[in-house]
Amino acid sequence: MPGAGTKPDITTADPAQALRLRWRRKRLLWRAFRKRREVTRLHDRTARIMPDDILLFSTIRNEAARLPYFLRHYRALGVAHFLFVDNDSSDETVSILAQQPDVSLWRTGASYRASRFGVDWLTWLQRRYGHGHWCLTADADELLMLPHHGARDLRDLTAWLDARGAEVFAAVMVDLYPKGRLSQTQITPGQPPQEALRWFDGWGHTWEQQAKYGNISVRGGVRKRLYFSGKPDFAPHLHKTPLIKWHRSYAYISSTHIALPRRLNRGLDARLGLPTGVLLHSKFLPEVVTKSTEEKTRAEHFTHAARYDAYYDHLAADPVLWGPDSCELRDWQQFEDLGLMTRGDWR
Repeated sequence: MPGAGTKPDITTADPAQALRLRWRRKRLLWRAFRKRREVTRLHDRTARIMPDDILLFSTIRNEAARLPYFLRHYRALGVAHFLFVDNDSSDETVSILAQQPDVSLWRTGASYRASRFGVDWLTWLQRRYGHGHWCLTADADELLMLPHHGARDLRDLTAWLDARGAEVFAAVMVDLYPKGRLSQTQITPGQPPQEALRWFDGWGHTWEQQAKYGNISVRGGVRKRLYFSGKPDFAPHLHKTPLIKWHRSYAYISSTHIALPRRLNRGLDARLGLPTGVLLHSKFLPEVVTKSTEEKTRAEHFTHAARYDAYYDHLAADPVLWGPDSCELRDWQQFEDLGLMTRGDWR
């Protein structure tokens, strides 16, 4: 496995750009080192981490309703240990996580936005605990689905990737939503959110190669259709690289959309023959109606927060997101048929 701390980024022929990106990565790592003072250890069970364990890192806030299934889903996928940073939750999030023997928990009351949306805090934890491990980074409303889902898991996938000398697994985020108004959705604690949110936009995605970071930008889904059709460049990015064989010199730039060194962003390049997945995004549960007003006021979730004021206002009005071209969720093969997932050479 190449070590980014000792080898140049060979995916760009521009030495000056490679040097600029390397210095940016060093600055991000230094920033994360300084931000470590913002987090306080509540429950440290990292001594239980074994050398081959797959780890999951997440920043969360008021996710008590999602956590029971989130943990169950990722344990079934093969995650052995979870490292959470709680951003000042006021619900039962902390008490739920405190009871889990495979969870280590930190807490902070600092600004989510000022920490690069939690990335600084997680970068410090990944640097300290993730080196040499396959590390999955996911929000509480993101559920990873793999090719061969249900028959194979992350241990099978990472063994295959290791054998190929690959260090990344990329995914496209898919926004799920109900057929009726958001507030009318019925879901019980611990229920898989995809049972309540059965629909998604399977069409209208754009794929664009971006030179600077070597990634493929994906935009589309219901948020582009309803809120950004007139300004598609403002639509949220849906490409992510949630799973990386971590090295202490790596860093995410923005959520899991972009990472450094630059070669880590090539997971969606079909020429490599790598499998890709989808991240089922359960943002549109009933709570989003009341949370939207709060999040608009906090302005903690987007770099250009003012661009999303109308988006938050529309969600607070309890809309219907479903449309006549919406697809009903079935299985992983459906996403492959739609071009949102591929098995690549993992047959």
